[in-house]
Amino acid sequence: MAATRAIAIVTNSTCSSFLSNHIHKPFLLPRTTFSINNLRLSSSSSSKTRTSSYTCRAIYNPQLLVKEDGQPETLDYRVFFHDQSGKKVSPWHDIPLQLGDGVFNFIVEIPKESSAKMEVATDEPFTPIKQDTKKGKLRFYPYNIHWNYGLLPQTWEDPSSANSEVDGAFGDNDPVDVVEIGETRRKIGDVLKIKPLAALAMIDEGELDWKIVAISLDDPKASLVNDIDDVEKHFPGTLTAIRDWFRDYKIPDGKPANKFGLGNQAADKDYALKVIKETNESWNKLIKRSIPAGELSLA
Repeated sequence: MAATRAIAIVTNSTCSSFLSNHIHKPFLLPRTTFSINNLRLSSSSSSKTRTSSYTCRAIYNPQLLVKEDGQPETLDYRVFFHDQSGKKVSPWHDIPLQLGDGVFNFIVEIPKESSAKMEVATDEPFTPIKQDTKKGKLRFYPYNIHWNYGLLPQTWEDPSSANSEVDGAFGDNDPVDVVEIGETRRKIGDVLKIKPLAALAMIDEGELDWKIVAISLDDPKASLVNDIDDVEKHFPGTLTAIRDWFRDYKIPDGKPANKFGLGNQAADKDYALKVIKETNESWNKLIKRSIPAGELSLA
């Protein structure tokens, strides 16, 4: 069974790089405004194929088609992204990072209150979302994650670069992770407009694995939270809960707890923006092949 969803993204810029005019197979999108209240759902189904599409009253160009190939929780399951012509595109490389005014795109890999460990396949052409494996078996968290989890497109944590502010840890060779704290449970492959609020410097087996805490702009509390202090006020205990969840999730498998840099505390919004800027610069170097890609797919 395969399912296809149409989602729209919009940007105020034709380039997502902070400092460079380099554009990697960009989406050239019109300057317009997206309203979640104008979203309408239509769906149809049959015994062989289930198709769900989201369309907006305003017309956006291009739309992204999110197509699920295979059955969930199987080794063959993939979530591919297509442009309107049907051509496959990479959620990591082709979806713009910035939307302007401090707003960024966020791609959902793992919906909140689920446990299948989904991730962008950085070593496969067009980097589809798949379920992670270990020794040929599908991976699951030992318990549900309580927030929407995914990646910032066009970012990369460089494994050849040591971060002097975080115990000299090297990047984990992946896009930057996002923990979205809004109330709505999203779907795999959803592209959300978010604003960063804080950052956690997780160190996983010696590798730096940033967690950007953010909120989707369509969340009812989005207008109330703009920095780390607002998170503590309107989502009390959430930053500690996120840190503790990621610290402890490997313990049931007999592994040690993960560590955190920056004094074991979350950093504020400005620091989160600094992390995004630096990892976007690293991604640009990767795409320009200024840094060896190794097994990473740049398609």
